[in-house]
Amino acid sequence: MIMRHQRVLDSKNAMLLIVDVQESFRKQLKDLDNLTRNITILAEAAKILKVPVVLTEQYPQGLGKTIAEISACLGEHKYFEKTVFSCCQAAGFMDMLENLGRNQVIVCGIEAHICVNQTVHELMANDYVVHLVSDAIASRSQRNKEMGWEKMISSGAVPSSVEIALFEMLGEANSEQFKAVQRLVK
Repeated sequence: MIMRHQRVLDSKNAMLLIVDVQESFRKQLKDLDNLTRNITILAEAAKILKVPVVLTEQYPQGLGKTIAEISACLGEHKYFEKTVFSCCQAAGFMDMLENLGRNQVIVCGIEAHICVNQTVHELMANDYVVHLVSDAIASRSQRNKEMGWEKMISSGAVPSSVEIALFEMLGEANSEQFKAVQRLVK
């Protein structure tokens, strides 16, 4: 059997983490429509590919719930409410990850330089291979997104995009899953 490189996603070894895409950011992010569309594509594909999904919300009493368009497309998923910036610090989060038995984490969400950044670094410190989806990560300012992105990539996170992630997990074009995922990105 041919081994896949750990920097290539495998749907049987991956999970999707959606970090803090909440209603209060609706007015603060310039390109929220694209971000939301890309995250919904990832969530829909996760259902097709049977990839576990984990969703976090940062202080939802103040920042609101997850944006409705994303909530509407979620299938079965794990949920963590938090006040800490790193998802890894949320009670039960690391135990849940360990129980999933997967070591690739596809990360998307808000904000690249705060919660995403701290989460990514702690995931890597705990031996997870982190795939950062560039077109599904945002910050209120482009400069902060760029700085967060550069820091995470230089620390060892794997740069990715929605289509890279999806087609790596598919691995082949001769399946019903391929047709269903292809419809999402066309």
